[in-house]
Amino acid sequence: MNKEQCYTKAQLTWLMMLRLFIGWHFMYEGMVKIMNPKWTSMPYLLDSKGFASSFFIGLTQDANMVDMINLANEWALLLIGLGLTLGCLYRLSSVGGMILLAMYTLSHPSFIGAEYMMPFEGSYLWIDKNLVELAALGLLCVFPTSQIFGFDRMLGKVCPILHKLKLI
Repeated sequence: MNKEQCYTKAQLTWLMMLRLFIGWHFMYEGMVKIMNPKWTSMPYLLDSKGFASSFFIGLTQDANMVDMINLANEWALLLIGLGLTLGCLYRLSSVGGMILLAMYTLSHPSFIGAEYMMPFEGSYLWIDKNLVELAALGLLCVFPTSQIFGFDRMLGKVCPILHKLKLI
């Protein structure tokens, strides 16, 4: 029995929809930041709270470092989003997204009850949208949706080493 036969069409459809929705969210966030020449992560970093706040606030002390963080954040969001949306190196994209969301969570943890200058969208008790999306990416990381619908299906045939490296 192949992997596709282990799950119902509805299960696979909803897993692919989840992958596409999260991919779109990442891709759109990246594009918005890239297209806005005035966007900077500086206020977000300065607003950091919790045990890692000194690290994130310390990053703002060097303008070149902030420029590198801005560039890395913008393009990471875009590339992770593209990878998820297209089903291309989806596992690498999922892990990259989880790392990025973990960094956002470390910078602005919802579970410490801190007051932030930049308000959250809604009220959270321990779990916020970043943690929900991080958990969803963890789920996607272990389901082969890109093998059913995505470029990884073709990549696996052309370059089987990608399977061995667990990138697809």
